[in-house]
Amino acid sequence: MTVSDSTRTGDDQPLVRALNVMKSFHGNEVLKGIDLDVQRGQVVCLLGPSGSGKTTFLRCINQLESIDGGRIWVDGDLVGFRDDGGQLHHLSDKQVAAQRREIGMVFQRFNLFPHMTALENICEAPIQVRGTDKKQARERALDLLRQVGLGDKPAAYPAQLSGGQQQRVAIARALAMDPKLMLFDEPTSALDPELVGDVLKVMRDLADQGMTMIVVTHEMGFARDVADHVVFMDGGVVVEQGSPADVINNPQHERTRSFLKRMRTEDEEAAADAAAADAAADAEA
Repeated sequence: MTVSDSTRTGDDQPLVRALNVMKSFHGNEVLKGIDLDVQRGQVVCLLGPSGSGKTTFLRCINQLESIDGGRIWVDGDLVGFRDDGGQLHHLSDKQVAAQRREIGMVFQRFNLFPHMTALENICEAPIQVRGTDKKQARERALDLLRQVGLGDKPAAYPAQLSGGQQQRVAIARALAMDPKLMLFDEPTSALDPELVGDVLKVMRDLADQGMTMIVVTHEMGFARDVADHVVFMDGGVVVEQGSPADVINNPQHERTRSFLKRMRTEDEEAAADAAAADAAADAEA
């Protein structure tokens, strides 16, 4: 399957191409032949229940996991392997690290260095990995902090920041390497509900700027409003994919319909709980 949606840039060559990607852990097949093209400037959202293979697929793109079968290309480069006349040979650790520098990844947990300030967290990789001049790295980091709405927090340590602020620093840290591609693995799932909006706003702004993004998310509103293409995965396979209007509003497969119904129920329950909490707080006041 390939993504056929119109792209933001008009470039017909996909930035990411996955072909028959397979991955197993201890004999358990987690990915069972994933095919997906992601065009430059597209936002692709991966939906599906826990255990469906979404996070594993992201980790394979960024070479945090090595695939067992199939191939992945990013910007025309075969990921993790060298093709020698049809025979695949693993790249060296140095070559893998060079490929990984082109891809930014934001995790569920923020993974910031606790002993470094927000500014230092963002500067670290450009200075140490790319050899960027310290002054230039600092100026870029300050710009990125302003971009994610934290221009007043350069000296703050992670423990002094809310979860949403930490996640925005993590996004800025990934952007500091000027990646071709951004991967988001449920970036709001560890946040309190009132902090989710600020993170999603940063991601919406990145989409508007034309950043190519693959986002694993349960945020249906974000997927519906921002994604160019939605992929529903279950049991290690792509069950269906298409535009948000097709997959979210008019799903064709029972597994997709069941998942979306469950998500709507959870959203309604969460909204009811929030309303009850607000009413209780008003009563106490």
